[in-house]
Amino acid sequence: MLLAVGVVGFGIWMSAHHDGCRKSITFPVLGLGGVIFVISIVGFLGAWKNNSILLWIYLIMLCLILVAILVFTVLVFIVTNNGSGHSVNGLRYKEYQLQDYSSWFLKQLNNTNNWKHLKSCLVKTDDCSNLSKRYKTLKQYKLAKLTPIEAGCCRPPSECGYPAVNASHYDLSFHPTSSSKDCKLYKNSKNVKCYNCDSCKAGVAQYMKTEWRVVAIFNVILFVVLSIIYFVGCCARRNAALKFES
Repeated sequence: MLLAVGVVGFGIWMSAHHDGCRKSITFPVLGLGGVIFVISIVGFLGAWKNNSILLWIYLIMLCLILVAILVFTVLVFIVTNNGSGHSVNGLRYKEYQLQDYSSWFLKQLNNTNNWKHLKSCLVKTDDCSNLSKRYKTLKQYKLAKLTPIEAGCCRPPSECGYPAVNASHYDLSFHPTSSSKDCKLYKNSKNVKCYNCDSCKAGVAQYMKTEWRVVAIFNVILFVVLSIIYFVGCCARRNAALKFES
């Protein structure tokens, strides 16, 4: 029961550190905490009343939770196994390419409806508009460590060769040095930026990969703790069965 409270607390902490567009990953954590809490009540009542039926229900439900956590965690590690940033000379941050990520990410991010929703969220956030407020000079901007979303969605890829005027404006009068479609898609407008670019999708993929890895590591710890509790529950059920027989 205390563990369930801890899981819910972790979900609330994640929710508090994410904006409205990025809270969807916290809902499964909160839901898992709620389910574990309900199951723990069943186990508590079974142990308190020495009711082997309730303890059987508790153990079966807890076993299903363990299997679900294990399967989900393995899938997360498989899906997030691919993808890494590429270093660029003169930049302190990395750039990301969509083709580096797993086919599942490609399918989800290239889905028109999915990306339309994600793009509307990105436009509403302050990721890009805050760059000019945080970096007053061009020198500060060039030395900045941008996040994957800022690097992929708020600016054109460095291969385009557009000179930066400031943190939110590029000189697009220069002929791009790359044939990448992202170079033509980028606009200085705050509602356009590079939100239609593959580099932006790659930045979102990297962000999701990082967040999911945090959840996966948390799930590994949760799985170990729940396994210990499961074996304790098995002992409680056996004791209840012995008392019932006696």
